[in-house]
Amino acid sequence: MSGALEQLLAEESELQFDQLSHEEALALGLKLLERVRRDRLPVVIDVTLAGLTVLQCALPGSRPDNLDWVRRKKNTVSRFWHSSYYMGRYYASKGTSLSDKPHIDPAEYADHGGSFPLLLRGTGCVGSITVSGLVQEEDHALVVGVLREWLTARAKETRS
Repeated sequence: MSGALEQLLAEESELQFDQLSHEEALALGLKLLERVRRDRLPVVIDVTLAGLTVLQCALPGSRPDNLDWVRRKKNTVSRFWHSSYYMGRYYASKGTSLSDKPHIDPAEYADHGGSFPLLLRGTGCVGSITVSGLVQEEDHALVVGVLREWLTARAKETRS
């Protein structure tokens, strides 16, 4: 496995929750919204937990197409329990793509960066946090950065 794929799997291993309530998922989404508003990013954001859209917002400069990308990326996370970026890099390392698979409808799934699983330790994927509007590496980095900040802050609160 390539170093890049190992790095993406390490992010998934690191960025997990011990518990995640609806209120916490909403607060996480609001943290993401705060970041994209501050940086004036033309994106659509989405936080989904247990099949429910907890928060979805289209920022100025985003387009209806971004909403469809969000849907397809989070479908990928929901099905494979890996980030959409990992799935894209995984298939690219094999010289193919997710959409080349006969059982995958490219109208329903996208293996481009920007959706990350909300992983509950001992349970698995319980939702996703998704961004669309930047280049895929930036979408992915934005989500991972906010998740890392959120989990670090929660860990400090727990220790206090």
